[in-house]
Amino acid sequence: MDKISKGIEKMQEQDLQEAARLFNEAIEENPEDPVGFINFGNLLLHMNDYQRAEKFYHKAIELDPNAATAYFGLGNAAFEQEDYPAAQQYFQKAVNSGLEEGDVYMMLAMSLQHQDHQKLSLPYFQRAIELNPKDESALFQYGLALAQTNQIQLAQKTFFKVLEINEEHSDALYNIGVSYLYEEDADRAYEFFDKALHYQPDHLLAANGKKSIDEMLSQDNQEQ
Repeated sequence: MDKISKGIEKMQEQDLQEAARLFNEAIEENPEDPVGFINFGNLLLHMNDYQRAEKFYHKAIELDPNAATAYFGLGNAAFEQEDYPAAQQYFQKAVNSGLEEGDVYMMLAMSLQHQDHQKLSLPYFQRAIELNPKDESALFQYGLALAQTNQIQLAQKTFFKVLEINEEHSDALYNIGVSYLYEEDADRAYEFFDKALHYQPDHLLAANGKKSIDEMLSQDNQEQ
């Protein structure tokens, strides 16, 4: 196993010091290979050392202007620092440089979503799900983006797909409840708020949803 592969293995085992030593040796042995710089950048990103991580990614891009995973790393560093326009640009560069993975499309969509560009985020969420249909997080975020663009029925179907992967996803259950409120089906809404609270008893939004329906039904009974 080469030093890069060993370093990645050590990183996964949380032996970060050994991972750093191996990546450093790989860079010293092959200073013109961007892969060592990218992996050292990934290690620094994992340690939340964003500025140093960025330097390693930029060095990798100097060596190879089409280093797609270096752009992806820069996108993640910008995203973690809440610089969403920069993150969007870097993730787009990663895609343009040939990175065809669900994660990059998911992060590109999330960067747009954080800039209130919900409609623009939709095709990227769709692509992320095409590449990784079991990505619970991408499906859920796609559902939210659909809801935010008033595509309530499609959002509801998407949240149900989340439940096929994880039936205990309390936020998906809550949002299905909200979608039933839009359809003026208070009974079904109440049922899903109740399910959300079953799996997450401190889910405040679901609790408020139930309370609102109780108050509405109580008011209706008083008026009758």
